[in-house]
Amino acid sequence: MAQRILIDPVTRIEGHAKITVHIDDNGQVSDARFHVVEFRGFEKFCEGRPFWEMPAMTGRVCGICPVSHLLASAKTGDAILAVAIPPAADLLRRMMNLGQIIQSHALSFFHLSSPDLFLGFDSDPTQRNVFGLIAQDPNFARKGIRLRQFGQEVIEILGGRKIHPSWAVPGGVREGLSESGRDRVRAWIPEAKATVAEGLNRFRSVLDQHKLELESIGNFPSLYMSLVGDDGHWEHYGGHLKFVDANGKTVADQIQPKDYRTYIGESVEHDSYLKSPYYKPFGVEKGLYRVGPLARLNVCSHMPTPAANQQLIEYRQRFSRTVNSGLLYHYARLIEILCGIETIERIIDDPALNTHMLRAEAGVNSQEGVGVSEAPRGTLFHHYKVDEKGLLTWVNLIIATGQNNLAMNKTMLQIARAFIKDPHNIPEGVLNRLEAGIRIYDPCLSCSTHALGQMPLSVQCVAPSGEILNERKR
Repeated sequence: MAQRILIDPVTRIEGHAKITVHIDDNGQVSDARFHVVEFRGFEKFCEGRPFWEMPAMTGRVCGICPVSHLLASAKTGDAILAVAIPPAADLLRRMMNLGQIIQSHALSFFHLSSPDLFLGFDSDPTQRNVFGLIAQDPNFARKGIRLRQFGQEVIEILGGRKIHPSWAVPGGVREGLSESGRDRVRAWIPEAKATVAEGLNRFRSVLDQHKLELESIGNFPSLYMSLVGDDGHWEHYGGHLKFVDANGKTVADQIQPKDYRTYIGESVEHDSYLKSPYYKPFGVEKGLYRVGPLARLNVCSHMPTPAANQQLIEYRQRFSRTVNSGLLYHYARLIEILCGIETIERIIDDPALNTHMLRAEAGVNSQEGVGVSEAPRGTLFHHYKVDEKGLLTWVNLIIATGQNNLAMNKTMLQIARAFIKDPHNIPEGVLNRLEAGIRIYDPCLSCSTHALGQMPLSVQCVAPSGEILNERKR
């Protein structure tokens, strides 16, 4: 008899979602789906507001990565003003974005995913969390907490607070980097570098224990997209868009952010509030692409800092020029953290910061603007249309997590087929691997919710008639 296995809610992610696994009449997995069950509506309720308000408003889309929306929105405002912001403002925005990437990646790796990697996918679920990691190795866990704190400190030093800083504005930034702030960041850099180096070493040391997961968690060919610099280097704030395929071959390059709609379509799923963007020239079925750390390392030619570039070289030597295994999103995050720390170290001593010219003044010079930057989870698009007074008439936000939606569904199906052998007897570790298949993408589904601690989990096998054949709770 056909069955449906339900995981509701998915734990150790930011937001609320569920997973269903469908079993056919022969007891085989026929489908698996990832459902986002919350609706926000920012695109509609922002209409009618002045575009000047958008950085602060859209920063409230998420409490984990408010900086990402703040900066993408400010860039969109720059386009509406039709200005080039002062060089110092560009450097400072970059610094804050790197602080965001560092703190978010540290949260994802050390807090949310390390329990699976270092305690084991099949370990006791009551201990397989950050508190279990603290009990096993308090020093390492503390270092991960401190690394996230470093990224948050960068955000607070620039923006005045760690969460929802009102700092970047259309045309530039509100204020610069103080000398005391520069000293605080500089003093923390050696510790931050040492922590990410230890994280890289520890992650590499456990990879051989997870060979099956490397093969079965999000390991499939797909397209990849990210921003890159003019010479192809890893980029997180400027540059242009580029798509590559699973072998690293260029599919589309030199895409200007304002032209994104030529290349990216958005489909709607019947069972999820999350949209499913795809590479438009290939259509929905063949246009699945991935964004985020794994994609950025696949698309770029090299990292722009020495230690991170050496790590990228070793990463590619160990695996391949283009990496398709989703489990290696974690490896890519650590390399990006290192690059972020090195780049911040370079920025704080840049003489271009020694100026009070931080904002370009202008009015509405264009009634449409697009702003694109790399959020921790992938490429983020803000697209606004305004009237002659600067009031919003139309808003479109393409979130990184949405761009990974098709890939997350494919990952669920791959894991279910690899690990579910008997739908009547599904070990807890199999359920955890399904959840881990979502965690590799580090989805951010709403404002900060349930990043730590334990959430209830209900798994049901349901017959077509609605009869519950099997149920497990934790």
